[in-house]
Amino acid sequence: MREHQVSNWADREAVCQWFNTFDHKWLPEQWADASHVVTLDGDAIHIVLPFASQDIDHSLTLWWKEACRDFPELMTKTLSVTHRVQSLASAGESLPLKGVKNVIVVSSAKGGVGKSTTAVNLALGLQVQGARVGLLDADIYGPSVPLMLGKQDENPTSADGKMMQPIEAYGLYTNSIGYLVPAENAMVWRGPMASKALAQIVTETIWPELDYLVIDMPPGTGDIQLTLAQQIPVTAAVVITTPQDLALADAIKGVSMFQKVDIPVLGIVENMSYHICSNCGHHEAIFGTGGAVKMAEQYHLPLLAQLPLDMKIRQDIDAGKPTVVADPDSDQAKAYCDLAGEVASRLYWQGTPVVEQITIRMV
Repeated sequence: MREHQVSNWADREAVCQWFNTFDHKWLPEQWADASHVVTLDGDAIHIVLPFASQDIDHSLTLWWKEACRDFPELMTKTLSVTHRVQSLASAGESLPLKGVKNVIVVSSAKGGVGKSTTAVNLALGLQVQGARVGLLDADIYGPSVPLMLGKQDENPTSADGKMMQPIEAYGLYTNSIGYLVPAENAMVWRGPMASKALAQIVTETIWPELDYLVIDMPPGTGDIQLTLAQQIPVTAAVVITTPQDLALADAIKGVSMFQKVDIPVLGIVENMSYHICSNCGHHEAIFGTGGAVKMAEQYHLPLLAQLPLDMKIRQDIDAGKPTVVADPDSDQAKAYCDLAGEVASRLYWQGTPVVEQITIRMV
């Protein structure tokens, strides 16, 4: 039985101290003391978490119900638990994107590590956590998001010939050069031209009100990456790697690039961490073990997740229906949703809240 020591439920400090005894992996100690998280209104207690946190909302509600059974006097109180994603400061001096609260870039600095698959499922996982999410495919030379979302035959519309409406897929608001150029066309632009095209796609899309815009970065650390880092208001980055030494070497370069342009790195995701046999379910570390763990320790970064190499994930992506929506109750989908919660929580607790812009749209 939990300990109940609140003698005065009108005392916000005492109430917050009691709620601080609720423990969750996405909440730091003394989480309830954060500004505007807990408010009191007579017998009503309102908790509004400042990041996408459907899992916490559910867990905290159950915790309260158990407390009410332990302490019948709590039955006179009511608790509401919701979340409202907070806008956070971005790196550099770029102007905010209209309607977008936070921009998360997903990078690998190396191709073939499953970055785009992770970015798509991360975006969908953030949506499962209760957020409004956009997804930008920033890979000018090899856009894959339209195919992964089953929208390869879609084209953005434009009422004025300048600003584009994003393509909606599974509740995500998306854009990509892949919607604008035929799939069989090879993009042979030089770096400056490609960078300009990317900047246009970002700024000339009419994004709706979004809690998070996830940007699937192209592999490498060249012009396009620097354009994104310096001209787009990036809140933080997530770096994808595999346990292989070659992938880790490039991931280190990616972390270094973000550090040089003062973009916070939330942490590292080790993709293809282990292989799951489709016949017997046996786990095997075919690409080695411990690489991302050592890298995270070396750079003092958290290891956000270790995701499997699984045939189902590949099949779902090839079918244009990512695992988070194709099989939401599967272990694979839950791993991506858990990653999303980890990213959303760390983004807030490590970030700096800012006053939100008021978006006025002409009709």
